[in-house]
Parts: sequence; C-alpha cells; structure tokens
Amino acid sequence: MPVLRWAARPDRAHLPAREWLPPLITESALAEGELHLLGRLTEASNATWLTRLGDPEAGPLVVYKPVRGERPLWDFPDGTLAGRERAAYLVSELGGWHLVPPTILREGPAGLGMAQAWVGDVDDAAESVVHVIRVGSDPRGLRPVLRASDDTGAPLLVAHEEASDVRTLALLDCVLNNTDRKGAHAFRHAGRLYAVDHGVTFHAEPKLRTVLWGWGGEALTGDEIEQLRGLREQVIGDDPRAEEVRSHLTAREMRALLGRIDDLLRGGRFPEPDGEWPAIPWPPI
Repeated sequence: MPVLRWAARPDRAHLPAREWLPPLITESALAEGELHLLGRLTEASNATWLTRLGDPEAGPLVVYKPVRGERPLWDFPDGTLAGRERAAYLVSELGGWHLVPPTILREGPAGLGMAQAWVGDVDDAAESVVHVIRVGSDPRGLRPVLRASDDTGAPLLVAHEEASDVRTLALLDCVLNNTDRKGAHAFRHAGRLYAVDHGVTFHAEPKLRTVLWGWGGEALTGDEIEQLRGLREQVIGDDPRAEEVRSHLTAREMRALLGRIDDLLRGGRFPEPDGEWPAIPWPPI
C-alpha cells in the first residue's frame, strides 16, 4: 500500500438512499432545447458549467463542458476531452456497464461541448464510494488503498467500498485507461453507482491512475471475462456507437484499447501498479 502524507478529514457518514428517483435524462432529450447557464463549477480544471435544459427555472440539470474551455494537455494532444467523455460513455454502454450518466456532444452557449445528465438536484448530496477512515476503525466492507495522515499527523486510511458495482467500475477504468479516477468521480445517488469525469482516458500508453486498486492482482470472474469478450466484439463491429468511438480516438489509441482488453483476457487478472508511473491521482479524493 503506498504511503503518502495527506491532510484529510475522516468522514464516513452514510446518507440514506431514496426509494425512488426519476430516471436520468436520455441522450435524445439532452440534444433538445437550449442550455441555460446557472454557474461555473470552479473546482474543475477545465471550463465546466452547471446548466438547465429547456426551462431556465425548472428544466433538468446538465453538466456542460465546452471544447473552447479545455486546457491543452501535452500528453493528450489529439482529439478533445469532450470527445473522450463521449467515447467513455459509449464504451460503458457497449460493454453493458451503464455506469456513466448519458453524455453527448452538442452546441451550447460557448460552442460545441460535452453535455452530461446531472445526477440528482442542486442540493442533493451524493456519497463517494471512497472513504477516509481512522486507523483502527471498523474496515468491514472497505478495501484500503492508501495510507495518509490528517493535519495533526494522526494516521488515516483511504479505502473504497468492496461492492460488486465498484469492482465493475474498476474493470471499466482498466479498459478506458483512466488517468484520473478520484474518489469524487465515483459516487452513489439513490443507491446507484455513477462515474463521471472521463476527459483524460484512452491514452495509448499505460497510464492507469485510480483510487480503486483494491482488487489489483485478483483473478477476473467468468462473468467479467465474458463481458470483456462481448465488449471487444462490439467495439470492432458495425454498431453506430462503436463507429463513433473510433471517430473520437486515433488509430493508435484504438489499437491500445483493443490491446488492453486482450491483455485482461490473456492475463485473467486485474492489473497492479508496477511503480513506473504514479498509480494514484492527486488528490485521491
């Protein structure tokens, strides 16, 4: 387990899930109506706006990330972050994971960008599946991945849930080569797991950086292997969604995507950090 000094506040408050919540807005509905800016999400590294679709007072909430607001990244010189967000959603759908909220590319107030269904409402609280706990507290249901410390120097652990849907997300991130799976990017709302922020994915070189290392080195299940086989068939097929994925990636990135799937199938195990690149994003939460 990596050892890093990181000031954090231990917090494991579990919020009660609602018994019922309206479904997220669909892809087709996302494409219709005007986007009305509510405010910028200032913690995001690129221009990210919370908007309402259609009715500026009561329309569904949508996250809007214009291509114009993307900061150039030296290691992602091709394509757009918005296009990678869309491709990650499509791969999640093609593989049967259904973990990424509906995500499209469309015109908005600042031009072409990514529009993604917002999970919940403005004041709704979503609970990360990554927790900061005191050393010696009850770890049941959690897999520790990182030693840390608070601002007094007291030891803490960063741990993620051991749930099957979190394991599924960890596998999806291996496929996507996600370089930025922070705790805030994987959360539950009304009992369902969602994953967001996939702009830095699909790099042709191994760059997996995630807080979901808890299954590293463990054997894949038969269902996971079948899901990977099905995904491979889908992404090389003639499904319009697969064709769109290919349109957002370079030929080298597409070969690398298939290579990662093949490596998982051949090895039959979750990858482990090898020390050649930073394995956990910063900050982890």
